[in-house]
Amino acid sequence: MNNTSFSSLPLSPALLSNLDQLGYREMTAIQAQSLPLILERRDLIAQAKTGSGKTAAFGIGIMHKLNPSFFAVQALVLCPTRELADQVSNELRRLARFTDNLKILTLCGGAPMRPQIASLEHGAHVVVGTPGRIRDHIGRNTIDLSRVETLVLDEADRMIDMGFYEEISGIVSACPARRQTLLFSATYPNDIRKASAPFLREPSEVKLEAQHNAARIEQRFYEVGYEERNTAVARLLNHFKPVSTLAFCNTKIHCRELAAELRQQGFSALALYGELEQRERDEILVLFANQSCSVLVATDVAARGLDIQTLGAVINVDVSKDTEVHIHRVGRTGRAQDKGLALTLCAPNEKKWVKLIEEYQGGPAQWFDLPPMDAAQGDALRTPMVTLCIMGGKKDKLRPGDLLGALTGDAGLTKEQVGKINVFEFMTYVALDRRIADKAFTLLSNGNIKGRNFKMRLISPT
Repeated sequence: MNNTSFSSLPLSPALLSNLDQLGYREMTAIQAQSLPLILERRDLIAQAKTGSGKTAAFGIGIMHKLNPSFFAVQALVLCPTRELADQVSNELRRLARFTDNLKILTLCGGAPMRPQIASLEHGAHVVVGTPGRIRDHIGRNTIDLSRVETLVLDEADRMIDMGFYEEISGIVSACPARRQTLLFSATYPNDIRKASAPFLREPSEVKLEAQHNAARIEQRFYEVGYEERNTAVARLLNHFKPVSTLAFCNTKIHCRELAAELRQQGFSALALYGELEQRERDEILVLFANQSCSVLVATDVAARGLDIQTLGAVINVDVSKDTEVHIHRVGRTGRAQDKGLALTLCAPNEKKWVKLIEEYQGGPAQWFDLPPMDAAQGDALRTPMVTLCIMGGKKDKLRPGDLLGALTGDAGLTKEQVGKINVFEFMTYVALDRRIADKAFTLLSNGNIKGRNFKMRLISPT
């Protein structure tokens, strides 16, 4: 029997059958290294990047020892952002299909408190949430963590970078001392090692080599003067014409400046950085994921936890001083079987950081001259979609099917002209083919959805 097969693990037949139905047959590298330790109930520090299969690794460990007939919070997963918490909850629900009556609850900031309290009163087996909101529930005595057997700190480095250390510490102290703690982190520098040490008992360590397949991801380096970086980004976008690009800057000020400059040149660009309100962050991520925005300019901290499946290119506008952060950035392109492109701009005084990247990767950086300025600025990167924002959401009992029905019925669109539909608590976003967006907006504004009129607007960030 292949020791990377899930069937080689001591899991219940029902869980193995569900994994098989989900298409989980061979373990990823992080799963093969961490799952045997997790099933032995060891504490664990696992260093692995987003997209490596870490959610299934700790999720299978949680499912293996959950007792569905015991209605108490038996597992708690802490995540830095609401987006990541939602992704984790969805994956855990898929893994839990093999058993009935298993309740998984998501508790995050930016959502009303009262429905969460009501859900907790009915009980839950697994809670996934952000540190601030979980700490709020502890303060209100609306959550009982005294029966937690598994505590997962997902993207631990990012939670600590975001200033959640005090909240995490308070949550850990509300959990039993005798528990299993699993810490997953893309990077694990000494300061985070020291900060997280009190949470763990004799942890095993697993580190996934963070190298990328050079045949899958093409890396190009460009020497550019410090003041010419923004112009260089526009030239690269015009030359390579990626459908979607994640551009990394080291500061939020530079993020805002670059996004504004790109918009002036006709590109569809938005900036993502810390201190944005949750509603703004949700909207920016929806627009980027549904192809209404082609360039997302972000800081490392803000971009962590994003689950963007297809990314045409990554541009390192500033070289990262941390080689593992560089590898993490580059690994966001070239996912699954796609070819990836990673473009790094380097000011003369940043070459020492590129030297460290060369040492880490065990090979020289490939240097290129910047492509010439293209006369057709931004035109080739007009996004295929525009987003319709409807002022109504889950609280109004809106569902994706209602929107699709209204658009393909009254508004007369085909299913192919409607893209992703995201329904939030108070707001709904629908991606529409750019060519018919104005017509659809007019027809839907004059009609109704589920017998009601909703205010709406079109968003196109150019």
